[in-house]
Amino acid sequence: MSSDAPVALITGSNRGSGRAIAEQLEARGYRVFSLNRTVSGQPGERQCDLADPAALASVTAGVLAEAGRVDVVVANAVDRVLDPIEKMSEEDWDRQLEINLSSVFRLVKHVLPALRRSRGLFVVMGSHAGSHYFEGGAAYSATKAALKALVETLLLEERNNGVRACLLSPGAISNLDGDDAPTKVSVESVGRCVASIVADWPTDLVVGELEFRPAVVPPPPVTGIDRLLHV
Repeated sequence: MSSDAPVALITGSNRGSGRAIAEQLEARGYRVFSLNRTVSGQPGERQCDLADPAALASVTAGVLAEAGRVDVVVANAVDRVLDPIEKMSEEDWDRQLEINLSSVFRLVKHVLPALRRSRGLFVVMGSHAGSHYFEGGAAYSATKAALKALVETLLLEERNNGVRACLLSPGAISNLDGDDAPTKVSVESVGRCVASIVADWPTDLVVGELEFRPAVVPPPPVTGIDRLLHV
């Protein structure tokens, strides 16, 4: 691919919707770099545990040095432990806050100068869990809810510097291998949606927040994370 191709940096693209986003951006001519805790052999992939601030800083700096630019960043990586508050360990709580929220803040800080130069886009994958709560989802929902404030503040502060920011809030996604439930959005559809916002939408408008959900819902009643299937 040409060194003049636009560059995308994605976290959590070793499987599921993250992998689909990377593939769709590559199909649109983007040179894709990925930060993954578990590597899968993709071109441009870098091993990085987002819970380690020093590793995130070092690996991101290496990608920026190699790529020479970045046009879009997609913060997709997530850690999810669905334990009740009574049973959730402090270690699991802290790790989810670090990966789901703090690493997004740190990533913004690392890439912001490059996004200003390219007048680029920072996309954050949120969730309906940020506004539709369920048993066992305290840490997951809390981090997804906080992302809304982070993205909106980034947009307010950086729009006049040429940087756009977008929060995507999906409902249930079939992110697990072999999961083709009709009541979940396919990872291919998620990839197409994100790539469209990145590559196809006009750059003189900002999609500050976009929510999408499965077209089919199962019959009630449900509890726990399956509540998101009914949003």
